[in-house]
Parts: sequence; structure tokens; C-alpha cells
Amino acid sequence: MARRPKTRSRSKAGYMISVVAEMYNIHPQTLRLYEREGLLLPSRSEGNTRLYTEEDLERLEVILSLTRDLGVNLAGIEIILNMRARMKEMEREVQALVEYIRGEFAGRPAPAGSSGEKGLVRVGHRSLIRTRVVRMS
Repeated sequence: MARRPKTRSRSKAGYMISVVAEMYNIHPQTLRLYEREGLLLPSRSEGNTRLYTEEDLERLEVILSLTRDLGVNLAGIEIILNMRARMKEMEREVQALVEYIRGEFAGRPAPAGSSGEKGLVRVGHRSLIRTRVVRMS
């Protein structure tokens, strides 16, 4: 697979279908098929020309890797891409939760008598209280 140079900046420029097909050595009809299947969603110009962004090209590289290197069919690719999208969303949610928790605990003072570094307190066995359950008959 032809790789794009890594030094290219992430611009919002759009690549026409013929350029993308040549870059990746695939037929334009293959790109149209990926669009029909919902795997790629290029934007359109005012003249209705497909324009592929950097994000579209990254997604295309994943698709081509799955088909060429791993032999995954289009249905499998759709499932994998959906799972990747869900995983990214879950990562964002977890990160937001972590930031929220950090924010909640950032301004709070540590409890009296603790260093704030340990959440557990060691208790000796003699200080434990044992209770006896007495049953009434």
C-alpha cells in the first residue's frame, strides 16, 4: 500500500477521488463502493465532487489494511470500524470521568491525621470488636 508522507500537516484540504485512487493504487469504483457501504463518507464540493480529507485517508488506510493484509470482508470491516468508534467514545468518557474526579478532589484537604497518600488505615487485630449473635427462642 502506498503510504502518505508522515510530515504532512493535518490540513482540511480535500483530495479528489482520482488522486486518492492513484495514491493507494485502487480503482475509483472501489472508493465508490466503500462510500455506498458507508465505510467512507467523503465530503462534497459545490459541484458534487468527492473530496477526501486527511481523516478519510486515515480511515481508508485502516480499511485497506484490513482487506489486503488480513482478508477481512466488508461486513467485518464495518463491525471493526464501529467497534473502534465505540472504543474511542468510551476512552473520551473515561477521560472525562478522570478529569471530573481530579477536579473534585483537587481542592479538598486530606483528612485529619492522614498523609493523604494512603487510602487504607492499618488496624491491629486487638482493636477489632467481635460480636456475638444471641438467638431468642
